[in-house]
Parts: sequence; structure tokens; C-alpha cells
Amino acid sequence: MHRFAALFAALDGTTKTGLKTAALADYFRAAPEADRVWTVALLTGRRPRRAVNSTELRLWAAEAADIPDWLFEESYTVVGDLAETIALLLPPPEITTGITLDETIRGQIRLTGQPVEVRRAAVLSAWSQLPATERFLYNKLLTGGFRMGVAQGLLTRALAQATGVEEATLAHRLMGNWDPAHTPFAALIEGNAGGDARPYPFALASQLEDGPDSLGPPQDWLAEWKWDGIRGQLIARPGAFALWSRGEELITDRFPELAALADFLPPGTVIDGEIVAWDSPANQPLPFAALQKRIGRKTVPKALLASAPARMLAYDLLEDGGTDIRDRPFAQRRARLEAILAALPPGLPLAASPVVAFDTWESLTRTRATAREREAEGVMLKRALSPYFTGRKRGDWWKWKLDPYTVDAVMLYAQAGHGRRANLFTDFTFGIRDGNELVPFTKAYSGLTDAEFSEITRWVQSHTLERFGPVRKVPAELVFEIGFEGIQASPRHKSGIALRFPRMLRWRRDKPVNEIDTLDSLRALLRAAG
Repeated sequence: MHRFAALFAALDGTTKTGLKTAALADYFRAAPEADRVWTVALLTGRRPRRAVNSTELRLWAAEAADIPDWLFEESYTVVGDLAETIALLLPPPEITTGITLDETIRGQIRLTGQPVEVRRAAVLSAWSQLPATERFLYNKLLTGGFRMGVAQGLLTRALAQATGVEEATLAHRLMGNWDPAHTPFAALIEGNAGGDARPYPFALASQLEDGPDSLGPPQDWLAEWKWDGIRGQLIARPGAFALWSRGEELITDRFPELAALADFLPPGTVIDGEIVAWDSPANQPLPFAALQKRIGRKTVPKALLASAPARMLAYDLLEDGGTDIRDRPFAQRRARLEAILAALPPGLPLAASPVVAFDTWESLTRTRATAREREAEGVMLKRALSPYFTGRKRGDWWKWKLDPYTVDAVMLYAQAGHGRRANLFTDFTFGIRDGNELVPFTKAYSGLTDAEFSEITRWVQSHTLERFGPVRKVPAELVFEIGFEGIQASPRHKSGIALRFPRMLRWRRDKPVNEIDTLDSLRALLRAAG
């Protein structure tokens, strides 16, 4: 763990990409091979299942620190991060050992399903042998909350420097359903760990803020709708059929309607597209809320399959007849995709995402304004000559979303953030007027500057009315403009409404509380959106 802790300190101590890359490359050259595999896994989101819950950790930590539970909870409220609170409160280690990252994680995995006394003894033993930083990382791994702030592009760049393998090749080899507990480092780097169903790294679009006028001639671009679904890759290779989400989650079993495609797609076909719930009579997607009912389910009941049938709207063709064609121009890949789909029997749950015809930027602007009528979020713009790149490459692909819905609301509760914002109040609950009452209706934690969060933190600290653990109730005085992408009915919320992707657009210092929006206005918006 000592070497991994040193890497964490090096990455946490700089914002310079070059220094982070160098630190990672040095680590991958020198660390034990098993530790390298786990580090790659952690930085690509492959975390072990947590074996201990936070309540148990808080009780055991208070016991080990020899302090009352209330004092631990007060400390946790101030620090804002459980792993850091424990690392700060525990006494210095009795002895230090040279346990590796691999041994640490495998030990935590073995705790899964063990009796509480076995887990307690193992955790207390680990705490007694680890210095503060290693103890902090141990806790993060144990709770499943480990983050290191390393983009996947930076990871592959560092691995390329350490191994001599090209970045693009490594990015593909790191995809797929490989298990860090059983994958040698050499197999991972040589591409023998992901299997025949391995997807390609996704190409991502940048946000277009000011319209397309600066993009040059419209004839150089193709446009399509930006659907509000689940981005996925459909893999049809000899002996392998799989559906992957953009988060590298294998979701084949969650969308059994697509299984029939295995019998009809040409072998060696990989398609990038959007999975949506489909309204056949209207010939357009259902609202995302319909698809959301299926997210997270391992099996889908027949009633839900009938009410929210899935369909893939295909954007791009990445592999044709077993040949990687990502380096070919988008217009060529798109034409080949349409030819493959045209040869399929009718009635299959796969179709090309329609191309949006336009000849001027003005005509595209008018068409984009109709996106919500089609259950779309806006339009995508892709340069006709662009390859299918890895990650986000600014300049060739753009998402031009509609302006968000907005509502003015008042802050009712505040909670400290996590990580570098653990000492700031950044997570807020907002209320809206319902007659003479204020009804909580959403939470948001992004959209403001650090300076604004610092100012709000000072205000919260001096205006706290009540405390509920880490949450503080504050006077209903600060008004914010909340932006969101969608709205739906929700019996789980007191307001009866849930927002999609809420965030703070700005602090409305100019607006008094008696001018915030009402629940009736949100209900009207819900009726209009439905």
C-alpha cells in the first residue's frame, strides 16, 4: 500500500497533466504486477463490492479512537468524508507492515458475507497497521468510494509510456468484462483479457454553447437527433453477442428484445447507438422516465417489457465484417450502417437514427427547436470526414442541446460536499411555493463557482437553524435558478415531482423568496411535457 499511497499523494498534489502522467507511468514501471492490475481496475471504475457498511465503520472507528459516538458524528459533520474522518481520529499505528494493494483488496473481498465479528476484527487489525494516508485509502476501498481524479485518457497515456503500446490500442484492450482478481498484467496489456465481446472506447461529443455559425460550411456536417436514452454498443461477432453501456456495463440481459438481432446481423458487426423505450404507434421514443423503470433491473417483468419495449437507434458502424473501420470518414461509416440495416427483416428493434436534413445553419436552428416534440434533447453535429475517435476530441463532434427548463427555488437544507469540497457546503435541498407553504422538490450540488460555495458556506454556518447529522436546516432566504432536462411525476417525493439532471444555473441575489416559482407551475410543465 505504501507505493499506492505515494502515487495517490503525487496525483492529489498537482493539477498538471504532465506531472500526473509521469507519476502514473513511473508507478506502472515499478509497482508489483498484481498492484498494477488493481490500479488500472480502480481507475476504470472496476471496484470490488463493499463488504462493510458505513454504520459499522462509524461504530468501530469510535471504539478504536476511544471516543463517544456523538463526538465521532460531530467530527464527521465537520470533515464531511467518512474515510478521512476515520483516518484522522484513529491513533497512530502500533506497527506498520508492507502489505500490498493486491493483498489489501483481496483481504477486503474475503470479508464479504463473513460474520460481523470477523469483519470487525479484520478492519481493526488493518487500521492498527496502516499509516494515515494508507488508512484513508483502505477506508475508501472498503466503502467503495475510491476516486483518484484521473481521466481514462490520462491513464492510457501513462500506460503507453510505461509499456510502449500505442494509446489507442490500449484504450481498446482495457475495455470489456475482465476481472482484476484473475487477470495478469501482461494479459491485460496484450489484449487477452476482454474476450471476443469486448467493445470499443466510446467517442464523445463536446457541448456547443453558442450555435454552429463558427463551424464553417454546413455541407461539411451531418446532423442527427440527440436522443435521451442509454448510449450503448451492440457487438455481434462469431460466438459472441453483447450489449454494453457507455459506462462499460454489460447490459445484454436487461434488454432481451435485442437478442433476436444475433440471428440477423452479419458476423463481425459493432454498432454504436442509443437504447430507448419505443412508442410504436407514434413512431418515436417514449420519455426517458419509461426507460428509467428498466434501469438497474437484472430481469424485466413481462408487463414492463410490454409497456416500455426497447429499441436501439443506431448512430455509427465501428466494425464491419470483423474489420475495424473507425478510421474511415463518418459519412462512409454511416452509409455502410444504413446498408446493413436496410438488409435486415422488418420488425426488428434496430433502426438508424434519422439524419436531420438541413442546408443552412438557420434551417437547422428551426428544426432543433422541435426536438422536445420528438422526445429528443437537441441535435448532434458530426463532421462528415471525422473518424470514430476515443473519448472527447473537441472539433469534430458537437452536441447542441436545447436550453434547459428552469425554475427559481429557495434553499432549505445544506450539506457538506466530498473530496476537495468536504469543508464546503455544496449539496443543497430546494423548495418551491405551494400556497403558503414551501415544499422540498429537488436537490442539486453543481453549477456554482468555488468562491460562491465558500460564501454560501459562511452564510450556512452563521444561519443554521437545526442540525440533522451532517444536514443543516437554514432560513428560506437564498434563491437560485435551477436548470433541468426533464420532469416526471414521482409518488416517492413530497412534491409529487422529480427533475432530471437538476443543477444550479445561478445564484439569484436579485430575487426575493416571494417571487420564486410555484408547484402549480411545475405541474403545468409536467402536463405539457407529458
